[in-house]
Amino acid sequence: MNKVKIGSRDIGEGEPAYIIAEIGSNFDGSLEQAKQMVDLARETGADAAKFQSFLPEKIIARTGFEKRVSFQSRWRKSVWDVYAAAAFPREWHREIAEYCRKVGIDFMSSPYDREAVDLLEEIGVPAYKIGSGEIDNLAFLEYIARRKKPVILGTGASTLGEIEQAVSVIRAAGNQDIVLLQCITNYPSPLEEANIRAMLTLRQAFDVPVGYSDHSPGSIVALGAVALGACVIEKHFTYDKKQPGPDHPFAMDVPEMTAMVREIRLMEQALGSPVKQVTPAEAETVVIQRRGIFARTDIPRGAVITEDMIELLRPATGLRPAYLPLVLGRKARAAIPRGEPVTWDKI
Repeated sequence: MNKVKIGSRDIGEGEPAYIIAEIGSNFDGSLEQAKQMVDLARETGADAAKFQSFLPEKIIARTGFEKRVSFQSRWRKSVWDVYAAAAFPREWHREIAEYCRKVGIDFMSSPYDREAVDLLEEIGVPAYKIGSGEIDNLAFLEYIARRKKPVILGTGASTLGEIEQAVSVIRAAGNQDIVLLQCITNYPSPLEEANIRAMLTLRQAFDVPVGYSDHSPGSIVALGAVALGACVIEKHFTYDKKQPGPDHPFAMDVPEMTAMVREIRLMEQALGSPVKQVTPAEAETVVIQRRGIFARTDIPRGAVITEDMIELLRPATGLRPAYLPLVLGRKARAAIPRGEPVTWDKI
């Protein structure tokens, strides 16, 4: 499997998971709050602070959601008004990107129209994260792919055939740097529907690094994904779950994100390598928990060793049990006192 390079980081098998703090609309319409969210994301240990680049008139029809019943029906305002309030102003993009570079975290934003792509390209984003809703917007995917930057593609609410079509379009545009994210597109998404193993299907089917864009509560899904080989983890991020706004309630707050990043790094250490071997921590255990061949009675010099003269006991300081057939029937070269280990030089 080819690795993908995002900024200074290699993304792929054997590399630490790349963790994206999805700020989304949780900057609450404030440039200073957006910068504070960047600072908090960096403090948690995340690798990227991500926003969303959309304009309401370029992403939704004003009347299109008036009679739709969905998770958006729970919003107190109309879908149009919520999107309008959540939009990340285009004139802030460059300043926030420069601020991210200043504090040492990657800047990302998901584009939802071509002008947003052009702006992000001009700013110099290290990769494009494409939301799951654009999976069949093939001309848009091609437009992004032609920028020749890594493409991180969400696959929520899509079929394998739709993902194959999207990947084919990106590759046909000359872009092979693709990361696919398993995702359940609901907010929050049910834990029992996380279907982490589908991530493995994506890796096998398309031979690309994979990860998980998670909207479920807590860090269980993220940790499970890392254990199964996720190279990228994306989680919504907030400074306060109780704040109004569409993204705050289901997002991770600072202590939760910090704990998740720490647990992911510990998980990566625990995963180790595919090689089965005795580890340094087990070196003493090999001796103290295994058995050796010991003299059950005093064995005189020259005596033929029989089964009733020996026993198998811990620790494994004498010959190992596997050598018992070679010990039986041999003569004692020297006297072996009761309780002493039987070694090659004594028989």
